[in-house]
Amino acid sequence: MTVFTVGYEGLDIDVFMSILAEHGIETVVDIRELPLSRKPGFSKKALTSTLNLSGLEYVHMVELGCPKPVRDRYREDGNWKRYTEGFSKYLKTQAAAIAELSDLAGSSNCALLCYEADFNFCHRSMVANAVRDYCGADVEHIKAKDVRTASPAGRQQAFA
Repeated sequence: MTVFTVGYEGLDIDVFMSILAEHGIETVVDIRELPLSRKPGFSKKALTSTLNLSGLEYVHMVELGCPKPVRDRYREDGNWKRYTEGFSKYLKTQAAAIAELSDLAGSSNCALLCYEADFNFCHRSMVANAVRDYCGADVEHIKAKDVRTASPAGRQQAFA
């Protein structure tokens, strides 16, 4: 069992969908606390519709989003160490959500979704690691450069 993670920063919806197809993703688990985006196609309603039309499932797990106080502090001070400490402390209170996500990952090829392109600076890596620790799942972070089926124009757009 593998749990994937993906960020949509720098991607349009078509390139994003190609990434999911390339990796055989069946379920997108949105772990943004507030699933809103200024990027067309990535707010909850539009994303759910696009995924469903492609035969994919959308699951929003608000419990695994980063709480506003932790996000706000990071915006103010840019201290990644403090951010990870704050989110890790919060994540320890979300055992039921981690168990639910682990069960889902055991029955469907899942990708944890958030905005940030670099998983090293996103809470989704911590959520994925919590799933790994809970059920032994492998973790694979999907990067835009992993797209092999996108058109050349789509690839250029993905890296712009």
